[in-house]
Amino acid sequence: MLNTFSSVTPFLKFNPKRVTIDNFVFKLHYRWTFIILIVATILVCSRQYIGEHIKCISDSIPSNVINTYCFFTPTFTLVRHLNNTALASGAIFQPGIGPYETQEEPIKRHAYYQWVPFVLFGQALFFYIPHALWKSWEGGRIKVLVFGLRMVGLTKYLKDKSLKVGRLEIPSLEETDSRVKDIRRTMIDRMRLNQSWGAHLVFAEILNLLNLILQIYWTNAFLGGAFLSLGPKVWRERWDNDMDALDVVFPKVTKCHFHKYGAGGSLQMHDTLCVMALNIINEKIYTILWFWYLFVLIASVLGLIWRAFTLMFYKSLRFTRFSLYWAKPGKMDENQLSAVVKKCNFSNWMFLFFLRSNLSEFLFKKVIFHLASEFPDEQRENNSNAAIDPSAMRTMRIDEVDRPLLTTKPSGSKSD
Repeated sequence: MLNTFSSVTPFLKFNPKRVTIDNFVFKLHYRWTFIILIVATILVCSRQYIGEHIKCISDSIPSNVINTYCFFTPTFTLVRHLNNTALASGAIFQPGIGPYETQEEPIKRHAYYQWVPFVLFGQALFFYIPHALWKSWEGGRIKVLVFGLRMVGLTKYLKDKSLKVGRLEIPSLEETDSRVKDIRRTMIDRMRLNQSWGAHLVFAEILNLLNLILQIYWTNAFLGGAFLSLGPKVWRERWDNDMDALDVVFPKVTKCHFHKYGAGGSLQMHDTLCVMALNIINEKIYTILWFWYLFVLIASVLGLIWRAFTLMFYKSLRFTRFSLYWAKPGKMDENQLSAVVKKCNFSNWMFLFFLRSNLSEFLFKKVIFHLASEFPDEQRENNSNAAIDPSAMRTMRIDEVDRPLLTTKPSGSKSD
């Protein structure tokens, strides 16, 4: 059984090299919903767990012929016999199954089971598309900057030599300082050049919600308008009535008409009963999907509300401190953080947020420390610049700044 689901195991494995470029709500779409739909597709296609998908009863037609024919053509149930009272009294033995008196009698056709694996797989791809777009727009920038810095807390013991443990690489202290400077340079360049990064992220998150709504209505249309109310009906009727919504939407026994010419050349109709073993799986899949889609829908709406808050309050120091702590707990110097946030637009702020999600407290403090040296507080900038020898400023390079300019010197001290 595990070999059957081996195609989804790469999505479940812990990968120490995986870099966070989105949030929990985003992962609900492209990872967990994608996995659920792929697993459902595999279950529907796996005969070893449910046997033959359909088995029909016929005295004169070979079983393989009638089974194949009734699977490829729609089966049906009789609307007149979808009656819980008749089922409870014993007048009928299965919902929708009974005498077929006239050709004009209303029937309920069932052809969706032929398309279930294709629809589930197509929906899985649709849930992955926003992630693929965002990954393309993000361009792997975060991964390049933070790769190999997960175990940076041990660098102080390595000094000038790196250490590789399995799939993890622990950089030396010198290499860590070099990478921090790379992060700082990249952040400075992004502030000058790239202004659309955050807009792409917001668009991808909105696309997630729109796709979810589309898939809900697509599933509802696919099941003949029965999906939207499926969850409440199952919750209300499952333990109270002999016939519930699942028996109507996913009948376990259906009827099928097979026509063939007899020995005398006359057309003969064979009325057969078909046991729909596949619907045992289908009803579980779509019931779970109903509650899962509801959960993801609520999470997606809350996620967009959170994104609206970040758009409105990202300039606020208190909100930024809370957001970065929520991304990964740790304390930060408020003066340095304020100097950086004041120079950030929304795209820069989001870039900083994802850096915080992937870096340790120790390393992120160093990043903020170096960025703050580039963005001094405006009230102190003139005093700090006046205290520095102009000739030294002409020869000083960006990489040589070791102290943020936010830190003012005590009165009476000499400049370096």
